[in-house]
Formats: sequence, structure tokens, C-alpha cells
Amino acid sequence: MELKGIHHLSAITANAKENLDFYTKVLGLRLVKKTVNQDDTSVYHLFYGDERGNPGTELTFFEIPMAAPNKPGTSSISATSLRVPNNEALQYWKQRLDDHGVQHEEIAYRAGRSTLAFTDFEGQRLILVSDENNEGVEGGRPWERASVPQKYGVTGLGPIRLTVRKAESTVHVLTEVMGFRKKSTYPSHEDGQPDIIVFETGKGGSGAEVHIEERPDLPFERQGRGGVHHVAFRVEDRAALDEWIQHITNAGLPNSGFVERYYFKSLYFREPNGILFEIATDGPGFDGDEDINHLGESLALPPYLENKREQIEASLKPLNYKPEQL
Repeated sequence: MELKGIHHLSAITANAKENLDFYTKVLGLRLVKKTVNQDDTSVYHLFYGDERGNPGTELTFFEIPMAAPNKPGTSSISATSLRVPNNEALQYWKQRLDDHGVQHEEIAYRAGRSTLAFTDFEGQRLILVSDENNEGVEGGRPWERASVPQKYGVTGLGPIRLTVRKAESTVHVLTEVMGFRKKSTYPSHEDGQPDIIVFETGKGGSGAEVHIEERPDLPFERQGRGGVHHVAFRVEDRAALDEWIQHITNAGLPNSGFVERYYFKSLYFREPNGILFEIATDGPGFDGDEDINHLGESLALPPYLENKREQIEASLKPLNYKPEQL
């Protein structure tokens, strides 16, 4: 049993329209699915990714309109990385972020790679990571109709940083239960703080890393808009997921059991510091209920919600997404 890498990451926004504009028009991601939160169908769940929304490229957002601002702290997913092809792409992105008035840091070296940290309009903490010399999990292919030239486009999710009060317990679950391997360490950007520890799974590389930052000095994070809800890791199919469900249960970790999400199948559980993990299958994918050329243009609902379509659509504000306007 081995996890293949990062599957997707789900964050929180208070404004689906502004979120859509930022992630498609500024970051050049493709909206691959406009659907609803299956646990609260009154709000949007937006999925962004590469040209098909391949596993490992999906950044998703739950819209919670009244969400207060996120209060950073421990027991959190404190940074989300996005892979770009090379160092040249980082130079392009630095200028693009300036052109769009996006706050960012300078290009810096983290864990052996050139990176560029920035925040979105709600304070979502993001880091562009160069794949200049990456070996490991393959990236995706940016959409050719995106607002960013394909040669500079985001190719998927990169390392995910977890900030915790006690690293030991999270490390135990990552290595002894989930099969991650310790790879390296690198200095924290915060003076006097312990080095950040890098773990990898599967083929390794930027698409299969979790970085652990121990910060006992911080308060617990209060999740809100600009925060991250959970991170998901990849398995091949339902048979592999069933093995993981049994494995996680045998390890004594309370979990959701099997959950049907239609576009993939899942298991949810929390690691000891309270961060929500998901294990998700690579398929079926996002083109089973929409033509590949028109992903995200209409409200998509899994079959078990279709009988509530009229009620669901009445509760949502139209987004009027038109890819040709990117």
C-alpha cells in the first residue's frame, strides 16, 4: 500500500464570484467543475485544475458567504504550493502578480527549489514552486485556452505545509500509518524556530510532499475565509481505497468510512493535531457528466442530487462563467 501523492486541496472562500475571477483570470487555472458542497447544497463547491482536472492538479473552494477571516495558527494547513514548469516561469509570475496588484514576497529558496509566496484577495497563503529539476510525480498540462501562456502555467499542486504544535504525533501518522518517508529539512523563515521537515510518498517530488512546521508558540488556527479545510491524497481506485479504509481503522484512527463523491471516492480522518486528511481515488474524474470542451460552464450535480436541482439552483447566485472572456 502506497499513496501516490497529493490528490486535491479544499479551501474556503466567502465570495465565489471573486474567487472564480482570481483563480481563472489571474492564476490561469481552468474551472473544471461548478457544483455544490454535497454536505451543504446551498453553497458552491468550485474545482480548478489543469486541462482535465487531473488528480494532483485540483484546487477546490467551498463558498461560505458569512465566513469570518481566517486566523492563522497551529493545527492548520498553512501554505498551499502550486507547481510551475521552471525558474523562468517564476520570473513571469513575479511580473504578472505585480501587474495584477497581488501581494507577494521575493523569490526565495525553499526545500531545494525556487519559490514565490503570495496571497489571494482573502489572504489565502499560496506558494509558486519551480519544477526546474523536479523528479517524481508528473505534473498536469495547463489548459491551452487559459489566461496564462501554457509554457508558464500552473501544472498542479506542490508541497503542502502543515503547522502543528507537536510534530512528533503528526510525523508518526505520516510515516508509520500513511507510509511517508522523511526526505530532508530546511530552515524556517521565522527566526528562532525549528527547521521544517520534508516528507514524501509514492514517486516523490514536488507533487508528493508534506512539509511539517512545529510552532508551539502559536495559538490554534480559527478557520475562515482564506483558510484551508483539508488536503487529500491519491490512491488508484476503489479497491485501493477499501484497503486504506481498513488500514486506517486498524490503526485506531476515527474515520468517515467510505464516502461517495461521484467524481472520486473518499475516506476522511483527522491526524492527531486535528488537521483533516482525505484519501481519494484517481477516478472517475470530471468529464463523465460534461463534455471535456465545456467543463465548468453549467451547474453540475451528481445523480443523487439531481432531484433537488430546482431547489439548489434557486439558492445560488449565478456566476455566469464564460471561458471565452478569460
